[in-house]
Order: sequence, then structure tokens, then C-alpha cells
Amino acid sequence: QVQLVESGGGLVQAGGSLRLSCAASGITFSLYTMGWYRQVAGKQRELVATLTPGGSSNYADSVKGRFTISRDNAKNTVYLQMNSLKSEDTAVYYCKAHFTSLDYWGQGTQVTVSS
Repeated sequence: QVQLVESGGGLVQAGGSLRLSCAASGITFSLYTMGWYRQVAGKQRELVATLTPGGSSNYADSVKGRFTISRDNAKNTVYLQMNSLKSEDTAVYYCKAHFTSLDYWGQGTQVTVSS
């Protein structure tokens, strides 16, 4: 069974930091492009950051310079370090694993940034 288990969400003040984690099982983790997405109620889910097996990353313009995606293949875990958080970052954050035609999603973790 493929499973992506997210953790690290919570309530934080604007300007603060959080680190999200996503632990994967049931996949050959090192072959997958990993990504973080977020969704606000009533809005479309949007890409936040991705990281390929070769180490290439890309970010949404809104988070560049503030967020960092990383992975630890030995732990089958992808991280999202979020700094200088803004109210606009409030959303449910989802982890995704992608390989060829396969896409797997985590359950989501709530991040709430207060002003």
C-alpha cells in the first residue's frame, strides 16, 4: 500500500516558521518527483514546490526566497521549510509523489498563519 503521511502543520504567527514533513512508504522513493501543494477552501489546489530525483527544484513565485523543499532518500521523507510566513500562506498543504503516470497524494495538513 502506498502511503504519504504528513506532519508539522499548525498555528503560527506571521513572520514565523514551520517545517512540514511527508514520509512515504510503498514506493521506490528515490525515483519519484516530490511536491508540495496547497489549497484554500473554495479555491483551486496550487503548486508550492517540487523536487526531482536529480535534485532540481522549482517554486511558486509567491514562496520563492521563503520556502525550501528538500528530501532525505534514506528516510523516504520530503520536507518543506517555510520561513517568513504570511497570512496568505494559510492553507491545507498536501504532499505529492509523481513517477511517470503515477500520482499519489497525502491527506493534507493545516497551516494557519495569524497576523
